[in-house]
Amino acid sequence: MSNGLTYRDAGVDIDAGDALVEAIKPHARKTMRPEVLAGIGGFGALFEVPKKYRQPVLVSGTDGVGTKLKLAFALQRHGTVGIDLVAMSVNDVLVQGAEPLFFLDYFACGKLDNKVAAGVIKGIAEGCELAGCALIGGETAEMPGMYADGEYDLAGFCVGVVEKEHIIDGRAIVPGDAILGLASSGPHSNGYSLIRRIIGDEPLSSDLADSLMEPTRIYVKPVLKLVAAVPVKGLAHITGAGIVGNLPRILPKGTKALLDRKKWPRPEIFRWLQQTGKIAEEEMFRVFNCGIGMVIVLAKDKVQMAMMLLEREGELAYEIGTVEASSGEAAALIV
Repeated sequence: MSNGLTYRDAGVDIDAGDALVEAIKPHARKTMRPEVLAGIGGFGALFEVPKKYRQPVLVSGTDGVGTKLKLAFALQRHGTVGIDLVAMSVNDVLVQGAEPLFFLDYFACGKLDNKVAAGVIKGIAEGCELAGCALIGGETAEMPGMYADGEYDLAGFCVGVVEKEHIIDGRAIVPGDAILGLASSGPHSNGYSLIRRIIGDEPLSSDLADSLMEPTRIYVKPVLKLVAAVPVKGLAHITGAGIVGNLPRILPKGTKALLDRKKWPRPEIFRWLQQTGKIAEEEMFRVFNCGIGMVIVLAKDKVQMAMMLLEREGELAYEIGTVEASSGEAAALIV
């Protein structure tokens, strides 16, 4: 009498999944915070709101890595996309003044390759360490037939907390305020559909591959130190749609941001992309961050103190523009 079909026959290896959970536990442990009551392994993770908050407001965010993953597959570079995954959510949570507390990931593939998956999740743990948040749980889904061989998808989920009276929402922004920009580490995780169109199927030099796979910068720790020391009126994470698409989201009606493109250096990778792809300047600013990954709005008389603090924390900061009065909807203009 023959044995019946098993889940492994259908393409799902339960033992491999269990082995992966055990392999990633040491990486997750490095991210633990004292508020974690129960983490990886249970049906749900338990986290206590830090006691230092009197009126805690929870801030949540979710994102993925997008088609940058296609480049990771082609280059067989899986160690840094986990940092990208964390960065896209924690930087979003940060712009409301929130401290990221914990993070969960979702890793989905057709057939589980434990070496690849462990490398990705190790990167997620590294990103959580950089952001000061706990990798508290996640899900690994093996779904035969859903993904091409050797490919996977990622999603991330972050929860942060901010004191209610310290929420940063841009309402305090007025004409005359200064705009600072923090340097990006490259394209971060945006514009990769266009990037892949530009590079085509040609093999990449190691330098170009390094530049394109450089992980998204995580701004959490230095910006939280800034917010604690200086009255910050607005923060904008520069993701898809660039500065012109993201900065207006925090500006009050009746204001506009006037930015001088000569006030910050444009990294060579953006020059190369623009030249190789014959991309118009306006399109560059609509697609890419063009060297600025986070924008800070604050009173003009706070600029010097803010710049000094940010540089002390290892950030490259530039005064890139001002807020001006406008007769219509908020906008960001680059001159």
